[in-house]
Amino acid sequence: MTKNKVIALVLSLGLTSSLAAAPLMAADNPFPLRAQYETVGVKPLSTEELFANLANSTVVDVRSAYEFQTLHIEGAQSVPLSDADFDKQIQMLSEKSHKTFVFYCNGTTCDKSYNAAVRALKAGVKPVRVFDAGILAWAQAHPTKTDLMGKPMVSSSQLIEKANFESHLLTPRDFYEQVLADPNAIVLDIRDAAQRAGVSLFQMRDVHVPLDNTRLADWVKKANAEHKAIYFIDETGHQVQWLQYFLQAAGTNQYWFMKGGAKAFFETM
Repeated sequence: MTKNKVIALVLSLGLTSSLAAAPLMAADNPFPLRAQYETVGVKPLSTEELFANLANSTVVDVRSAYEFQTLHIEGAQSVPLSDADFDKQIQMLSEKSHKTFVFYCNGTTCDKSYNAAVRALKAGVKPVRVFDAGILAWAQAHPTKTDLMGKPMVSSSQLIEKANFESHLLTPRDFYEQVLADPNAIVLDIRDAAQRAGVSLFQMRDVHVPLDNTRLADWVKKANAEHKAIYFIDETGHQVQWLQYFLQAAGTNQYWFMKGGAKAFFETM
């Protein structure tokens, strides 16, 4: 079977579901997705390899626009894998740049960068590599080559530690009970319209506000001024990790996230 046919087969099968059950997903494997994708021509590169070749690379961040705006590799292009015209955008970039394309996302278990590389190869874009260590590994190693909230980082100490993030997580049940016990709580549903589908989790107490710092700023100011706790609901508990940088910059500390997001809420409640 030719490489192009293998790539097409990978795309048609979706890859994600088959990889989820693969034995290489063992906890002791630091890069559990590499082997499967290397068979279709997707080659990874290390943090230091990317650093050494940064000037000769077209680095593409395939996460959401919000994640990119929060934290990204200096000089990276934002082309979310979820965009309907992703392939077209990549082809247009390749026409302007003859450098090696390097795709990245959030880390070693995030398959967006791999899937982006497969699609780029299928579209005829070469050469293509994957930086599968992810944005946080890069920011830890090379903070001065990383943009945080629109400004170059100075130190890796600016990154929010895992323990800090987890201290603001509540189980769906605890989240629900705390909201019901606090009539002054501000509850913001930051899921997109399709995810929310018009369903209120808290009998219309929750306000739908898109995940946009400009739109959220007034609510955060209100919470700070009135000393109210603010509760955020996303879809799977991942987007709030990036929202926390904005909340921290805004000087608020009475905020809570639902562990696992709305998906976990419906599964457990």
